[in-house]
Amino acid sequence: MDLAFLKTLYQKPGPYASVYADLTRTTEDASKAAELRWRALRSELEAQSTPDATLRAVEETVQEDMALRRSEGIVIFAADGAVVHSERLPGPPRSTRATLAPLPDVLPYLVERGERFPHLLAVVDRRGGAIECVTADGKRERIEVDGDEEYPIRKVKAGDWNQSRFQRSAENVWKLNAKKVAHEIDRAAERCGAEAVVIAGDTRARTAVLEEISEHVLEHTVEADKNTTVDDPDLDAELRRLLRLKSTERIMTVAERFDRELANGQRAVSGLDATTEAVRQARVETLLLADEPDSRGRLWVGPDPSQIATTAEQLREEFGVGDPREDRADAALVRAAAATDGELVVLPSDGPAPTLHVGAVLRFTA
Repeated sequence: MDLAFLKTLYQKPGPYASVYADLTRTTEDASKAAELRWRALRSELEAQSTPDATLRAVEETVQEDMALRRSEGIVIFAADGAVVHSERLPGPPRSTRATLAPLPDVLPYLVERGERFPHLLAVVDRRGGAIECVTADGKRERIEVDGDEEYPIRKVKAGDWNQSRFQRSAENVWKLNAKKVAHEIDRAAERCGAEAVVIAGDTRARTAVLEEISEHVLEHTVEADKNTTVDDPDLDAELRRLLRLKSTERIMTVAERFDRELANGQRAVSGLDATTEAVRQARVETLLLADEPDSRGRLWVGPDPSQIATTAEQLREEFGVGDPREDRADAALVRAAAATDGELVVLPSDGPAPTLHVGAVLRFTA
């Protein structure tokens, strides 16, 4: 997971309020229930002495979202009287929580958000097609492709005196239109860097398009046997299934590389102490963290992302930090990795490395 989008999150000195709110409305008194859930979270923030201005900023965001009935869940990070990042969720968060800490509590959000692969969806027919391309940061581009040739589209019935000529003409039209659609798919995939491609639509048109798209795009492409539109929920489910497979594949690839490098004693480290030292030295290429919402791992941090240590004394003596703050280890490590353009892989409890809590694949050895 590319963490570059988090960099702006850390520009405030803090402390940060982190809120994971369930705004689900599934019953007759749903609005009242959502309001009560929010009040409970608000009370938690008050009990932690959240500054009034920051509390007001969070409440305004929640109330606005509830009034507009935008979502079933929301994640909010706020500091110094302002919301610095918020994101609506497709469903309620896995667990509701509201905390005040030196750093934003981002790991549950990153797990909810998941790995976001740029992807492309195309639905084609014999006249052209519709393409939707989504970048890694969620920007969407919709392209309608109209074939240059429209007649004849259909083959004539058997027995017509000019059957063979019209059948050949129809097939030529399909191929010409498929070539144009394939060209647009290649161009769109390159623009958004698509790592997953789903092509659906008319069977003959799909086949013709697949024969024309580039080898690079074809490597990332799967067919969906659906003659539908790009907005079809079933087609969206197929796309999400493919993206989940891509995410699992990514986790497996990184975990295997981590094991290999660690066994060789070279570009990998395991454990909190070694990982903290590596991320402080900007050596971390990919940070590996277990999905542990209730982790008790703690680190000490200073104002700068590189000011991270296992003890407050180390920050004072080695880095001259006058007022070290203690926070969740995962929050501190993610901030440091984001600042040095590192990536993140969150390891599920039933994944390829169930005993690994924290580690890293390194850019170079010490």
